[in-house]
Amino acid sequence: MTDILKAIVLGVVQGLTEFLPISSSAHLIYVPWLFGWEPFGLAFDVATHLGTLMAVLIYFRNDLLAMLFGVLRSWRRLLRGQMPDDQMGKLGLYIALGTIPAIVIGLIAESAIDEYFHQDPVSRTALALSAITMIAMGLLLGAADRFGQRNSRRGTGDRELHRLGLRDALVVGLAQSFALLPGVSRSGSTITAGLFAGMSRTVAARFSFLLGVPIVLGAGLREILDVARDGIPADERGIFAAGILSAFLVGYVAIAGLIQYLSRHSTDIFVIYRVVVGLGMLMLLAVGFRG
Repeated sequence: MTDILKAIVLGVVQGLTEFLPISSSAHLIYVPWLFGWEPFGLAFDVATHLGTLMAVLIYFRNDLLAMLFGVLRSWRRLLRGQMPDDQMGKLGLYIALGTIPAIVIGLIAESAIDEYFHQDPVSRTALALSAITMIAMGLLLGAADRFGQRNSRRGTGDRELHRLGLRDALVVGLAQSFALLPGVSRSGSTITAGLFAGMSRTVAARFSFLLGVPIVLGAGLREILDVARDGIPADERGIFAAGILSAFLVGYVAIAGLIQYLSRHSTDIFVIYRVVVGLGMLMLLAVGFRG
């Protein structure tokens, strides 16, 4: 398989798994390991993250602009220590504050986690740990969905996006910080927390994506600066373009598809998928595949 085709495959994997609650970081470890592919390096990581960032910015452009303008219109109130006077402005502030836990934990633990899980070659212990995490978080997502369904039948669930508060943002933001571990999934952990907080599935998904924008944007900008210092090697530019385009197109479809799917269905399909993939990885490791 050519490098361009590998880049397209990995871009598709990133685009799908960044937004579906099945862990992009775990899949980007599993796929190259299963096929014995060499990693492309930082420039390609930047490309796929840029693709998914573009997808979420374009899909949620109206919400993001409404939150930004709501915060800007309320700058005098903010200087006085008061909340914005419109709902979208409040939501924008809550999302900014909800990002703090992930930033703090990321600064403390990200480099150590990256070094452990992204060795070349990746260790079998790290693969096993991510597979166990994949299964455990899948079961927790299923439990959260059942909890949300019970609340909905009692009339205590299905809170709307504009009714969320600072507590919701901090709780879901703390859950987001655990996504540093491959197998957890940023969207999986935040949707799980949102369901336990009494949100409907679609509101939990929308809030998850909006809350992830500052983190994805910050990580993307940092990686862009790292690449800009050295530039993109001429022989990697086609790989870069293939990665960014495939991640963007698939990521946009994944966002729209997930929100539409969750409006009618439970998260069971993702729970089953996570358990099957996790068990499959453990079985491959047990029989000595690529040992």
